[in-house]
Amino acid sequence: MHKHADVPTYRPDLYSRQAIRDTYPHYARLRELGPVVWLSRQRAYALPRYAECKKVLLDDATFISGDGVALNPITNRLSRGTTLNSDGDDHARRRALLAHRLTPKALRTMRETVDRQAAAAVDAAVSRGRIDGVALATALPMSVVPDLIGWPQHGRENLLRWAGATFDALGPINRQSVKTAASGLEMMRFARRVIRDRELLPGGAGQDVLHAADEGKFAHSECPELMIDYLAPSLDTTISAIASSLHLFATYPDQWRLLKADPTLISNAVNEVVRFESPVRAFSRKAIRDVELGGTTIPKGARVVVIYGSANRDPLEWDAPDNFDIRRDAARQLGFGHGTHGCAGQGLARMETQAMLRALLERVDHIEVAGQPEWAMNNIIHRYGRLPLRLSPV
Repeated sequence: MHKHADVPTYRPDLYSRQAIRDTYPHYARLRELGPVVWLSRQRAYALPRYAECKKVLLDDATFISGDGVALNPITNRLSRGTTLNSDGDDHARRRALLAHRLTPKALRTMRETVDRQAAAAVDAAVSRGRIDGVALATALPMSVVPDLIGWPQHGRENLLRWAGATFDALGPINRQSVKTAASGLEMMRFARRVIRDRELLPGGAGQDVLHAADEGKFAHSECPELMIDYLAPSLDTTISAIASSLHLFATYPDQWRLLKADPTLISNAVNEVVRFESPVRAFSRKAIRDVELGGTTIPKGARVVVIYGSANRDPLEWDAPDNFDIRRDAARQLGFGHGTHGCAGQGLARMETQAMLRALLERVDHIEVAGQPEWAMNNIIHRYGRLPLRLSPV
């Protein structure tokens, strides 16, 4: 795929270790270059601004997911048949399998349990005082999501490593995706065995998948992918949002006091956290025809890279985008995607993050950063790997 002569080129690697550790200067340079920028390393068109990202996400008939959303052909071939990598009726059919478990009504029935688990996690953290914020952020999704799916108790200790590998594979082929590839295969093998031996816990979404396959709606061979499909995206992304909340409220104590004074701002705060530190950096789409975007013709067959993390900091869309302000209306942030492929589990992710914030507000006077935070190395997920904090009890 060759670029048009009039499209600006960006040569630094957005997926280098340095760019993963310090992402925002790259996004700022991309946005300055224009609405469409050629990434010479990935041979794809980057969309660093909000308007074009939103347009692509809403036009899923032109910019398809069915040929994969990764930046490498291997993953795109291997992940056919997942909800992420399907279009139209096929996508709707896969999504419907889980939809009834994620309706507002279904989530309301879970809320009490989620609140209780959040309170327990925060109580344990407060009693220790000095904590790793990532461990605290991990506690809730790891207790909620595997149960929702009915994932067997054994094998849960590997889920986080496996989920991370699933995301790494959606980036380009680089040191990071090669290093974690074995973990991704391990997860696949485990999921196949769980389906084959019907080891899913009763009452979970995994059983719905099996029953649908028993009724002939799906091939049994498709079940493992669907299981991973529900699981992997629900862990790392929510852990990212919760850990980023902890860090942001430690770094902006005035915002923490604002939230304490007015807890009705909690749902707004979650949108602002997701805008400010988008858990998913970028996914790609493939253009199935020549199409005009941001004054550039994207040729048929080209890949465009929807950079959520950059769109959510675009000064053309947001006032003072690099300020964290829970009073701003951040409801239109693109951190959960948008359109037909908008994150199916975002209601659950919001509920978990809000539950953690409520539990923290009740038990914690203030949060302090107690050491140098580190970003996790992942091609796609933008989240802390280590976050030393001190929680001062109320």
